[in-house]
Amino acid sequence: MVNLLDLSHKIEQHLEQKLLPFWLGLKDQEHGGFFGGLSFDLKLEPQAVKGCILNSRILWSFANAYMFKPEPQYLEAADHAYRFMCEHCFDQTYGGIYWSMNYDGTVSDSTKHTYNQAFAIYALSSYYAATHKQEALEHAFALYEVIERKCKDERGYLESFNYKFEPEDNSKLSENGVMASRTMNTLLHVFEAYTELYRVLKADATNAQGELEKSKLDVRALQVKHNLYYMLDLIADKIFNPVLGRQEVFFDDNWQSLIDLYSYGHDIETSWLVDRCLEVLDDQYYTAKIRPIVNTLAQKVYATAYRDHSLLNECERGVDNTTRVWWIQAESVVGFLNAYRNMHEEKFLEAAADIYHYIETTMVDSREGSEWYWSVNAEGKPDPKPIVEPWKCPYHNSRMCYEAVRRLKALAANQ
Repeated sequence: MVNLLDLSHKIEQHLEQKLLPFWLGLKDQEHGGFFGGLSFDLKLEPQAVKGCILNSRILWSFANAYMFKPEPQYLEAADHAYRFMCEHCFDQTYGGIYWSMNYDGTVSDSTKHTYNQAFAIYALSSYYAATHKQEALEHAFALYEVIERKCKDERGYLESFNYKFEPEDNSKLSENGVMASRTMNTLLHVFEAYTELYRVLKADATNAQGELEKSKLDVRALQVKHNLYYMLDLIADKIFNPVLGRQEVFFDDNWQSLIDLYSYGHDIETSWLVDRCLEVLDDQYYTAKIRPIVNTLAQKVYATAYRDHSLLNECERGVDNTTRVWWIQAESVVGFLNAYRNMHEEKFLEAAADIYHYIETTMVDSREGSEWYWSVNAEGKPDPKPIVEPWKCPYHNSRMCYEAVRRLKALAANQ
């Protein structure tokens, strides 16, 4: 039997004593934002590129830290990331968010990627929820309009653009030897961002005082809601493979899959993120249509990829990649807790607890001044990858903590 409160306490302690202090220590007080590089041997790289996705994920993490536990240091860190975003990451001429900045806040890579716009919306929406700073909500909705006007065609969401929003090759979100015109990953994170934006718009519309303000918020919320329905249909009709019980990953322009690839981490992440949206929408038709897909994704990942107390990386053309990647372990804890809530099967709760123990003992770097390893091999030996770089961030693992603690406490209260 899993001791729900004991597990919750361990995760909360890890968040407050390991994760958040580590990232608080990376604030760049001279040039703004957060330092973009820390090597495997824990050498700070003060002139490393500052990825705008990394900054958005840090902003999201500390905004949610403040809502989780309203300590001033968390709000100050969120404000710090927000200022860097506003002062440096926005393109004031053509709109949107750049891909990356140099250490001093000048533009490093001016690519405009839909994925990147989405993470800024996700972060700004949470920051608004934490601070009620109207400017942040306006920035989030402006980026929503950028995606809808410039990053979408009649078949769905597109991927990569230059600074003028002219299409270019999607090298940044294509892997495994293919160049994808559309990806499951980008769609998932646009969906995630719109869910959070819709949630805060809906809450504000409900609580609005004046009729004019309520009407404005309602109109915006309905626009975002319409596109959430649109993406739920894309997930069900284009992304999800009902024969294999998984999502396809990389697509051509017409949604034809380009490779036999099973991304275990994305499937378990999708399973709970889509379910979160179903809760926010509270729509019986879409819940009935989509929840069976959500449950299938979790069941299949459990049966296929949960091995030796952890989750495998992916399977390409029938060959498993047995690397254990940091973010996949984090998402699997939440995904299996969500599956337990949906299906009431004890095995999912036990898997979540088991994987968290694996994280504690294998993924977390016990060295002072570190966080989690990027990945370890099947034997648990760390790969010598950076502890911080544009993709290595506090978003997956801090989110695991917020979600797991909330869910475990709710389960304990209902026992």
